[in-house]
Order: sequence, then structure tokens, then C-alpha cells
Amino acid sequence: MLSLHQIILKSREQDKAFGFDDTYLDLARALRQSPKGGKNYAEFAESRRKLEDILGGKVEYDEISGRWQFKKGKQKFPIGVTAEGIKKIAILDTLLGNRYLDTGSIIFIDEPESALHPVAVSQLLDIVAVLAERGIQFFLASHSYFVVKKLFLIAQEKGISIPVISAHNSQWTTADLKNGMPENTIIDESIRLYKEEVELTLK
Repeated sequence: MLSLHQIILKSREQDKAFGFDDTYLDLARALRQSPKGGKNYAEFAESRRKLEDILGGKVEYDEISGRWQFKKGKQKFPIGVTAEGIKKIAILDTLLGNRYLDTGSIIFIDEPESALHPVAVSQLLDIVAVLAERGIQFFLASHSYFVVKKLFLIAQEKGISIPVISAHNSQWTTADLKNGMPENTIIDESIRLYKEEVELTLK
């Protein structure tokens, strides 16, 4: 998204071409809004500080070049050579900074674990939990046991409801991580691998 930001806007707004659907266009327009000063929600401001810690720097839009760049200390890097995980976190940070996101916003994240170190995934999910408690609603799609387990621990620690929907052979089941780990193929495979490890150890 950040790498193609200007291309998406130009193709839809100037060229009137339809190579990118409205979800990309809407996000590109949201990212185009300038950061706003003044006091933000305390949870949003704290989340931005934690996101910057995960990034190890900051992703900013350069008005002169019309491109995004990753800034780490005094060094600047083109967004094209920046890791995909950093770009994903930067999008959330930018939307919090320009106040596009509010306490009634809804965010969809497909595979939050993608292109991120497990430690960064855990930190990101902690931030998601804080933002969710402040009013933002998150929908996450994941194939990672690590993500499910972390969300389970958040539900247990905070005593909050985190509903989950699982699919298996076109059958859908629902559960709540507040009540325990759900039964699904991701959990089952993790348990199977653990049992396999135990069996190898006992041989």
C-alpha cells in the first residue's frame, strides 16, 4: 500500500482507471491526510509510542518527493526497501496520527503475524487490545497458533471477551477466548506436534 500509494491515487483520481478496487482507494486517501497536532486519546498516543518502539524508527511521508520513507535516527530509507511488517505497522500508526481512526472505527487485519517477528506480533496484539478497549473494533484473520494463544492470554489477563470463528471442511464454529482455547484445526495441529515431540523424547 505505501509503495503504491501515489500510483493508486493517480490511477483512480486522475487516469480514471479501475485497476485498484475501492478498499485500496479508501485506504490511500486516508493515508494522504496530514498528521494532526493537539491532544490525542491517551490510549492512541501511548499506542503510537509503542508502535514506534516496534518499528525502531518512524515511517513518514515526504512532501517534496511525494513518497513514503522509513526514518531511523538520521538515516532515511525508501519505503520500497523497507520490510513488509514495518509497512503494516506504519499504516496503523499513520491512521492514529492523522486522527482518521476514532473510538468507533473498525479495522480488518489479515494475518497480523505476516512478515513480523514473533516478539513484534505479541507487542502488536497488546496494542490492538488497548485500542479495542478504547473503542476500536478489530477483525483479525489468522492461521497462527501463536496469534490465537496470545489473544487467549490477553482475554484471560484482562477478563475480556474475544469471540472467534473457525472453519473446518466448510463448517463454521464459534467460541470465546475468555472461556478457553477453542477447538479448531490450528489448535489440533499444534497439540499433535507437541504429542509427536513427547513420543520422540520417550523413545
